Amino acid sequence: MTRVPTPGTDHGIAQAKRWRYGETPWRDVPPCPPAARVIVDNDFAGDPDDLYQLVHHMLSPSVRIVGIVASHLREGDPMTDSPHTATDAEAIALDLLARMGCESTELVWRGAEKALVDLQTPQDSSAARRIIEEALRDDPTPLYYAAGGGLTDLASAILMEPEVAKRLTLVWVGGPEYVGLGDPPPGAMPIEYNLMIDVNSGRVCFDAQDLTIWQVPRDTYRHAIISESELRIRIGGTGPLGAYMYSEIKKLLDDCAAAGQPITGGYDIGDNALVLLTALQTVYEADTASSRWIVKPTPRIMESGDYRPMHGTRPMRVYTSIDMRLIVEDMCLKIEEFARWQSDV
Repeated sequence: MTRVPTPGTDHGIAQAKRWRYGETPWRDVPPCPPAARVIVDNDFAGDPDDLYQLVHHMLSPSVRIVGIVASHLREGDPMTDSPHTATDAEAIALDLLARMGCESTELVWRGAEKALVDLQTPQDSSAARRIIEEALRDDPTPLYYAAGGGLTDLASAILMEPEVAKRLTLVWVGGPEYVGLGDPPPGAMPIEYNLMIDVNSGRVCFDAQDLTIWQVPRDTYRHAIISESELRIRIGGTGPLGAYMYSEIKKLLDDCAAAGQPITGGYDIGDNALVLLTALQTVYEADTASSRWIVKPTPRIMESGDYRPMHGTRPMRVYTSIDMRLIVEDMCLKIEEFARWQSDV
């Protein structure tokens, strides 16, 4: 898990290197107006690949981040014994912004600490209410909900205000393989990790007839392997921010090795598919053209975490491949560009 920082830690960022979100002083050309709004939702107290996704999104001016939902892990998650993982996630997200010198702390919204208890009762939270507010705002810019963990807060927002489902596109890294498209990995968990965080929330979202869904299931997000050398040299060797990002994965790998788990030379940064699909689209006839997907009727998610095929339901996208070259090169170059500016005193 990502280590939970002491709130308010001063990372020694000079005043001249502090900025508000929307400013891009590290770029040598001004950005074009953002093409879309994005609400990021991730369980930042879990796997440290969340850090990579958030940094990459924050450094991508083609979209405007309007909220960062700090969401919970499942009870009993082996990565932590904390009873308040949404609060921990909030602290980690705020600390990451502080390390970047970004003073726009209002972007971070704490999510619910618990999963949905059924399919009708929302978990009210400040995040759910902010999701509703943003979704219903009069703004013609498309809104993506980019989720790399459970879906508690989005499902709660939909239960509290069903109109939300019509007003955004859910891009979700999560869910198991589809029969005929992919096979589970060796020793697969009984329910895919992100869905297991809150199965009921996945069921609510898939049952919401007005919600557009782009799904990156497990067999596809497992394509997102970056090598240890790329992490260590291209990220870890790139300024204080990159060193911190690498150190969190290095700590996790060291802990895994100490527990007897083989370390294989690669690490999965599947959550960065959220950046690829929202912030790295084609200019003409804008779409996620470098990745591949199929369109199928939205299935029903059962209590077991399995899909029940449905006929006549709304279409959804299921991504079958993602462009890892574009993810890795764009992320590394943006972090390098930012690090040069941050260290230029």
